[in-house]
Amino acid sequence: MTRLPDFPWDSLAEVKARAQAHPGGIVDLSIGTPVDPVPASIRDALALVSDIPGYPATHGTPALRSAAVEALGRRYGITGIEPDAVLPTIGSKEAVAWLPRLLGFGPGDAVVIPELAYPTYEVGALLAGAEPVRADGLTQLGPRRPAMIWLNSPSNPTGRVLGVEHLRKVVEWARERGTIVVSDECYLSLGWEAEPLSVLHPSVHGGRTDGLLALHSLSKSANLASYRAGFVTGDPKLVKDLLEVRKHAGMIVPRPVQEAMVAALTDDEALAAQRERYQRRRLVLRKALQNHGFQISHSEAGLYLWVTRGEPALRTVDWLADRGILVAPGSFYGPSGDSHVRVALTATDERIEAAADRLAG
Repeated sequence: MTRLPDFPWDSLAEVKARAQAHPGGIVDLSIGTPVDPVPASIRDALALVSDIPGYPATHGTPALRSAAVEALGRRYGITGIEPDAVLPTIGSKEAVAWLPRLLGFGPGDAVVIPELAYPTYEVGALLAGAEPVRADGLTQLGPRRPAMIWLNSPSNPTGRVLGVEHLRKVVEWARERGTIVVSDECYLSLGWEAEPLSVLHPSVHGGRTDGLLALHSLSKSANLASYRAGFVTGDPKLVKDLLEVRKHAGMIVPRPVQEAMVAALTDDEALAAQRERYQRRRLVLRKALQNHGFQISHSEAGLYLWVTRGEPALRTVDWLADRGILVAPGSFYGPSGDSHVRVALTATDERIEAAADRLAG
């Protein structure tokens, strides 16, 4: 088996200990794990079906698939998706890691990932035995005919939003070459200075979803990271193929979690409230970082600020750790991230204010 890279966050153990030793305690902005309560509507839905003893359906309940279709249309203007083309996943990271393999790719296949990318995109290609290729532009690929292209808008880590023309060009280019396009849309609901668009929006695909898949997660939008709740949708044939493999592999979302997902996809008020929390924290951190000489790149959407002081990322990580603030070096996401750090918005209001005070002091 191809050797996988070390898990990046393990390398932060020493610097994390230094941040934890700060008199005011650590402000951990390194991972992006939700800290706010799970909405009551979701917890109630989970509890209502906690006594069902039978196996859950790999395809999910009809109510879950319908709720996903309705939420995609209501929240993001995505139309033309049938409920059968929705498939729940055990969170979105599992899907990112296994999609190349589940789609049948392997040695000799190229999987294109963004130049700055969530590390699991590369890991997923390696698990399949395929070749990960970093590229943000189609011209970088030359005459290649990759098996699959990953898109991620809003981006983790940069917060960059891809415009409709960019998305449309990627879809057209991929269709000419028989390449599957998979769009990771975990942060689609978190647009701040730009409005993110799904690859499944009619203005992008022109009325055809063939060769297209989109991944969605409820970890950030509904604070369900611990529930492992996500889904993939798009091309009905590809979804059917994935369903068949997942049935054999036992890759099933637990039944109580499926019910919780229905509630999360229905509760737009809870989504709006969580958006407001992140927006408030973003404004506090953005101002504090800019006032202390940090430059913010992209970051027009998503759950992170992508910032630099014009120095190696690890030096910035050390500087912030001395002030009890832990962030992730940009080098975790690709070689071109070496002068940036990723600052997550996922801390309580009190911890965000503490970080701002430390930067000011």
